[in-house]
Amino acid sequence: MTTTFDAMALPRDAQDLLFREARTANAFTSEPVTDEQLREVYELVKWGPTSMNSQPLRVLFVRGEDAKARLVPHMAEGNRAKTQSAPVTAILSADTDFHEHFARTFPNYPGAKAAFADDAGRTEAAKLNALLQVGYFIVGVRAAGLAAGPMSGFDQDGVRREFFADTTLLPLVVVNIGHPDHSGTHPRNPRLDYAEAVTVV
Repeated sequence: MTTTFDAMALPRDAQDLLFREARTANAFTSEPVTDEQLREVYELVKWGPTSMNSQPLRVLFVRGEDAKARLVPHMAEGNRAKTQSAPVTAILSADTDFHEHFARTFPNYPGAKAAFADDAGRTEAAKLNALLQVGYFIVGVRAAGLAAGPMSGFDQDGVRREFFADTTLLPLVVVNIGHPDHSGTHPRNPRLDYAEAVTVV
């Protein structure tokens, strides 16, 4: 007799909410997303680990017609309509001056800031760790009972000029957020099996 053993500590319905049943949203209902929900998403995902607690992710929430009018022209053609219709869109960026916060965020290593004096190395570290946080952010949106539609199809230089001129922020990913309208949900594509993706040595 074959038995199924669930080795996860998280209840199965919570696993489903975050992963198995969660889908990338391409269309949204008119139900609003509250400021409280957006705050709670960040307050949850900020606990995800980053190298030396660097926390380079910066979030700009874009909502309202005027703000969307500034963003939508910089989106790839296929991403414009869904970005326009999403209740909220998050621009997720990496702050290349993350090291300026080390006195507070990594106080156990007084030399942390000096270790990132090189601009090129610091920029790569910012991107890598911010992308880790992007993953946490997507899961956090799902934990709030919302759907995320992450997109890399946009003009990064254009978005940077429009929203982050004269800053140290590098936009990486744009994420539409809202309650999904499943008429825009595509059939789920296959995932690789454990044996195809995992090696144990």
